[in-house]
Amino acid sequence: MTDREAHCYELVADCRLRAATDLFAHTWDPVVLAALRTGPRRRRALRTEIGGISDKVLTDTLHRLLAVGLVDRHAHAEAPPRVEYGLTSLGQSLVEGPMTALGRWAVEHGDELLEAQESAARTPG
Repeated sequence: MTDREAHCYELVADCRLRAATDLFAHTWDPVVLAALRTGPRRRRALRTEIGGISDKVLTDTLHRLLAVGLVDRHAHAEAPPRVEYGLTSLGQSLVEGPMTALGRWAVEHGDELLEAQESAARTPG
């Protein structure tokens, strides 16, 4: 183990695991990534496909995903201007790997998870 890795275990805030799990800290990030899994989308099409997301929240989410390298923005030189957002190879690997596995887990265990949450909410505590 390198000194940096050892330090990572002491200060979890700086480790790769923290960086990866932060990708799921914002509710809409995985939703936008999933919506882009089949290909680039314009903002309006993306917002329509997702549903229930405000324009401001979509803008914030896209900026955050652009900043961490999961999404790219492509401006087409046409009149009127057209901009599309799509997954980078890093974003695609996240969607096809951990997000797909998490989706499978949610399908298999989602009912158990919801039952446990409902049970905890009913139990005084």
